[in-house]
Amino acid sequence: MPAPPGNSAVSIRLDGCGKTFADGTRALEPLTLDVRAGETIVFLGPSGCGKTTTLRLIAGLEAPDAGGHVWFGGEDVTALPIEKRNVGMVFQSYALFPNMSVAENIAYGLKVRRVATPMRAARVSEMLSLMHLNEFASRRIDQLSGGQRQRVALARALIVKPRVLLLDEPLTALDAKLRESLRIEIDRLLRELEITTVYVTHDQAEAMSLGDRIVVMERGRVAQIGTPQEIYYHPANRFVADFIGTMNRLHGTVRGGHLEVAGGRVPCDAPDGEAAELGFRPEDARVVEAEASGDLAGTVAAVFFLGDRTRVIVEGAADGLIVVESSGRRPFTKGDEVRIALRRETLLRLK
Repeated sequence: MPAPPGNSAVSIRLDGCGKTFADGTRALEPLTLDVRAGETIVFLGPSGCGKTTTLRLIAGLEAPDAGGHVWFGGEDVTALPIEKRNVGMVFQSYALFPNMSVAENIAYGLKVRRVATPMRAARVSEMLSLMHLNEFASRRIDQLSGGQRQRVALARALIVKPRVLLLDEPLTALDAKLRESLRIEIDRLLRELEITTVYVTHDQAEAMSLGDRIVVMERGRVAQIGTPQEIYYHPANRFVADFIGTMNRLHGTVRGGHLEVAGGRVPCDAPDGEAAELGFRPEDARVVEAEASGDLAGTVAAVFFLGDRTRVIVEGAADGLIVVESSGRRPFTKGDEVRIALRRETLLRLK
């Protein structure tokens, strides 16, 4: 899809950008990263991992440690303050002006830039249509729902045609159902505008839904960078495997090309006598009857019906509990003896 008129997406490069605060706290280890023009990249990780610090370095709200540089396209913007970088930002709190109407909030950036009134009105009208906010133009902010406020904040950020859009956990304050619907809307919007976007979240579903690539952060360092599929199916280490989705773990000793665990044995390519650990996702296993063939034997410890699937928790098959997702309508009862059949090609060697 061709970029909309006025689109000026640029690439971003972080070159050796670390951040140490005045009290000596090391918030971010030196990071080098290239973001392609028009790409949506998501920084994902727990609180305190450095993801928001990285966003603030890109915005110009923080300066990197000596030797670090931030580039927008071919321009070194390291020394430029936020107001000269032409970035759009949406915060978790939205930071809207309660004394202004929806239209006035959206127009604020253009008013500050002294854009002529007729052009300003035309641009506001465009953004109201794009965000499906026409009927709310004259309403006060306190008369809007959380989802409507989020769209106003996006419109205000986008109306100035920023080179880069920065989103800092913009959906956290919303309920689960609304977050899901707005993820779809944000994805549609970003694909349509083809604007370079940096999105910060601790929510895996948001990262998987919106990111062209995901940067998983751990304690101020990058744990892994990849597409959502790469991050999920091929985690680089135990931290990524555990942080993204649910990962079942099998600890045991290798004998005869198999990892021996409490409930059975599964193929493992490691030297005999070596302690090893394998992982698998809940959807890569299925519960079969106890007398049927399967890799692991155990007992149903708990059952959670989730509507479109049933989550079965099995004990005794490994050192810890095993989680299996069942998409069928078979009923399970606590105490049932079952066997677990694994998709062996999906087993991961965890290191």
